[in-house]
Amino acid sequence: MTDLLWFRQDLRLDDNPALAAAIRRGGPVIPIFILDPKGDGDWPSGGAARWWLHHSLAALADALTARGSRLVLRRGAASEVLEDLIEQTGAAAILWNRRHEPASAERDAALQRDLKQRGIAAESFSGALLFEPKEIRTGAGTPFKVFTPFWRACMERGGIAEPHAAPKDMPVPRRWPHSDDLAGWKLLPTNPDWAGGLRQAWTPGEAGARKRLSAFLRQGLAGYETRRDRPDVDGSSALSPHLHWGEIGPRRIWQAVEHAAAEAPKLRSAAAYQRELGWREFAAHLLVARPELPAEPLDRRFADYPWETDRKALKAWQQGRTGYPIVDAGMRQLWQTGWMHNRVRMIAASFLIKDLRLHWRTGESWFWDTLVDADLANNAFNWQWVAGCGADAAPYFRIFNPVLQGEKFDPDGAYVRRFVSELSQLPQKWIHKPWQAPAAVLDEAGVTLGRTYPRPIVDHGDARRLALAAFEALPKSSPAPRGSSAPAAG
Repeated sequence: MTDLLWFRQDLRLDDNPALAAAIRRGGPVIPIFILDPKGDGDWPSGGAARWWLHHSLAALADALTARGSRLVLRRGAASEVLEDLIEQTGAAAILWNRRHEPASAERDAALQRDLKQRGIAAESFSGALLFEPKEIRTGAGTPFKVFTPFWRACMERGGIAEPHAAPKDMPVPRRWPHSDDLAGWKLLPTNPDWAGGLRQAWTPGEAGARKRLSAFLRQGLAGYETRRDRPDVDGSSALSPHLHWGEIGPRRIWQAVEHAAAEAPKLRSAAAYQRELGWREFAAHLLVARPELPAEPLDRRFADYPWETDRKALKAWQQGRTGYPIVDAGMRQLWQTGWMHNRVRMIAASFLIKDLRLHWRTGESWFWDTLVDADLANNAFNWQWVAGCGADAAPYFRIFNPVLQGEKFDPDGAYVRRFVSELSQLPQKWIHKPWQAPAAVLDEAGVTLGRTYPRPIVDHGDARRLALAAFEALPKSSPAPRGSSAPAAG
């Protein structure tokens, strides 16, 4: 009997539990991908994510073709597309790997009930995370609210399965159903084509993910615990978009890091990197426990926080024209490459929320549209973390000083010079505070404040005092979240 293998955010053949199960069943397998415009609820993919998806699907299709199979593309509501494919192929089963976003989980549960009632096997598998979110619980049986005990519970649980290799070939049907043309989906930008920087920076697809992992193990893992905070050096794995799209599984990465640590027993950075994988797990854990995470502050005291609505300031932040070089470099890196260094993400987010006092959801939405690794759980969790209104959040009084952060983590100014080219000739002493540079220094560097590079749009000291006053005015206790009797995570 023919089975449908439904690819989603698991665009790989290696260590793909649903694929392995489909092959074990022994019958022909039809790989499918459905572009469901409403499948992600209020969070359809942003522009950068659509660019990535196009190239990742093309790579997956090539990998399947190399094994004698093919990828069937369909667009529409998943339930209707699957119904049509079942009718065309006589499929006896549909297999997929689970997603944990609220809209996807709700849709999948309804599909599973409907299919089983009709006698069609509907099986889902765990392929996106090391641990299923609902399986990690406190001693009281409730979801965790703080990362450290959560990760400790994960490590005590153990049992991370060994990844299995991709199949060398696949059983195929005698007749294939019709497939859409990928180009016809128009996922790529055309007028204008803003993706030139993305093409230079990334190679979407499973092969690109494995190549990036190998490079990280050779060049980045040693010293990761200190180098990861330096945007001026290549110290991070940059695997986040590959992980988000499932072009590589977390078990494969975990195994590779474990092997590297076994070969170099003094490699202390292995655990530091694995802890970052844990942060990703914690975000998914929270989203499953608190589906309102992308839209509402988990600390309900922030529901009535007096956010500003300065469109001019928001645009300056989005364009990397705030007058603070480390912030501007990060925002321009994001626009050019679809990615931003993690340390700079925190600096840029803190500036938006605490210097400009703009709502964290405006930043969340901008990142969602511009990041190639835009992930609902990670994006929402980390924005709430910086804002101080989420789980295990940074305290409200932690307000990053963009000058000091730049001087500490980009000490020579190499990162700023790369992305804020108009400041490239400034001496190191002034690269993170050009407004303080003597006129002669600015003139020699070709910088005219207010013309070639903006003056700071706010004074950080004044903005910090205003933010602290607003935070101090919040109620001292947090009411329960609307529509729930559960305690607020904080």
